[in-house]
Amino acid sequence: MDAIDAKILGFLQEDASISVAELAQRVNLSQTPCWKRIQRLEASGVIKRRVALVDPEKVGLSLTAFVAVEAHDHSEAWMQQFADFVTAIPEVMEIYRMAGDVDYILRVVVPDMAAYDLFYKQLVKAIPLKNVTSRFAMERIKSTTAFVLRS
Repeated sequence: MDAIDAKILGFLQEDASISVAELAQRVNLSQTPCWKRIQRLEASGVIKRRVALVDPEKVGLSLTAFVAVEAHDHSEAWMQQFADFVTAIPEVMEIYRMAGDVDYILRVVVPDMAAYDLFYKQLVKAIPLKNVTSRFAMERIKSTTAFVLRS
């Protein structure tokens, strides 16, 4: 990846609906080489997909919880069962396996506390867990999907 690829990715992370003509102009390329670079970035998996980013509050999803999970078991079978279960729950937006005193962190987005309670009960009923601790976001200060790219 060179500096032009980094610029292309920077602009696409800001607005993936930008036309190839506009993007090419911004990175000082003609349209065909710009389009070929985008295709190469997609084919290589650098660009995973293009999506619309939705404001959760405007669609009734006003509660974000960060759920820390301590595993009951650390076997491969348990980890796979846990990963399969939480991956299938649509309210779970992100899952990270962690180093340190917490084994997993989940970002869960739901309409309200009652919906979170249903999620919580579903989670603790389905899989044996050592501990589950939830923290609730009061305000989103910064939210971005754009990575800083340096070439």
